[in-house]
Parts: sequence; C-alpha cells; structure tokens
Amino acid sequence: MNRHATAAGPQGHSLPGARLDPREDDINPIELRQFRESTIVFDPRPFLAKLPLGRSTRDYARDTVIFSQGAIADAVFWILRGEVKLTVVSPEGKEAVIAILSHGNFFGEGCLAGQPLCPETAIAVHPSSVIRVPREAMTGLLHHEPAFAEGFIAHLLSRHVRLEQDLLDQLFHTSEKRLARLLLLMARNGENGEALPVVEKLSHETLAEMIGTTRSRVTFFMNRFRKLGFIDYNGGMHVHSSLRVVLHE
Repeated sequence: MNRHATAAGPQGHSLPGARLDPREDDINPIELRQFRESTIVFDPRPFLAKLPLGRSTRDYARDTVIFSQGAIADAVFWILRGEVKLTVVSPEGKEAVIAILSHGNFFGEGCLAGQPLCPETAIAVHPSSVIRVPREAMTGLLHHEPAFAEGFIAHLLSRHVRLEQDLLDQLFHTSEKRLARLLLLMARNGENGEALPVVEKLSHETLAEMIGTTRSRVTFFMNRFRKLGFIDYNGGMHVHSSLRVVLHE
C-alpha cells in the first residue's frame, strides 16, 4: 500500500527526466536560505532534479490528509508551498498536534531508519504543494550526493534540537510562556523588531493542543496579548517581537 497514493486530494503529477516542475522554479532559493525558523532549511531541488523517475509533486487542499497514522512508511516528503500539521492519536483516542511545518521542511524521514509505519498523520493546514521522494530514491541521494546528505542531516539535527526545546518548554514553562514561544516561532519574528504575519490563523483549539492546555486558556492569553500590543489582527494576525518579554517574566 502506497501511503501517498491513498491520500485524499488532487492527483499528483509525475516528473520524468531531470526537469523541475515549473511551479518549483517560482520559489526563490534566496528566500529559502533567509527563511527565519528554528530549524535549518536548505534547497534540495537541484538534487531532486537529478532523480530520473519516482519523484512527484502533489497539491493538497486545506485540511486534506497527506498520509495517515499507521499507513506504510515508504517515502520522504518536502514542503514546496504551504504548511503541514503532524498529529498523533493515542490508543484511547486522544489527539495531539506535535508540529506544524512550513515550506522548506522535510517530514516522513522515519522510513529511512527502518520505520515500517507512519507514526503520525500529516494534514495540509491550508492549500499546499508537497514533493514526495520514494525511500529508495532518497537513500540513493544520501549515498551519492555528499552536499545533499550534509544539508539533510543538518536539517534533521536542528529539528531534533527544536523537539528537545519543545519538551523542556512543556515541562518547565507556564502555558502562557509556551503560547508566546509558539507564536514567535510560527511568525519567525526577526531581530529587527518588525511585526511578521502568521500566514494562516490557527484555531485556538489547535494552539491549545500544541502547547498542552485548554482552548479557554489560549483565548484568555490571546486577548491579553492583543490588549498589551504584542499581537494585532490588522489584515491577518501579526506577532510583534515585543511578545518576547513574556518569556522573561
């Protein structure tokens, strides 16, 4: 069973030869290098273009499942455009959001370590384009392209550091500080102090799942942040760097 083929949503487009899909050429590599995020991102498209067969690009509508928890893990994915939410459901039916990944991020890499099944469900947060690379093709790139392997490993290590930080955040910080940190990370708020938009406004319920608290608490804190001028909703939610003061209270 191919987990990508069974996912709902528009049909993908196979890309024979070494030519990149025209939609992929529209993204400026400089934008990827300057993408301010807690994980290291690099542009794998020059390497993916060398794959003669197997690689495919697929568009997903908002809230469309890319693959489901328990499906066969046989490919690695790279977000070309949009955002992807990773969720896990416990045997008791309790759901948790473990990550929201933006363009330039890989996911599904567990198959490279022998993971037979997908441990989480991947869902497009809003309209997204995702590149699927079969496990065998990804393994070949890692073996034969040292520059690709270096960038990919750096990306995974930085993701590991981020996960450790998230765990410490859950263990030692209040829910208000966890929410502030999450909003700053989502907005990639830079050092120059400008307010950057959170492209897709997530529901308070989703934010609550991500930081381990209740929806009502998130609503309370969001209202407080707005009154203090840390966030605003002028043409979409914007997060100001002044929100960092909450982290030091």
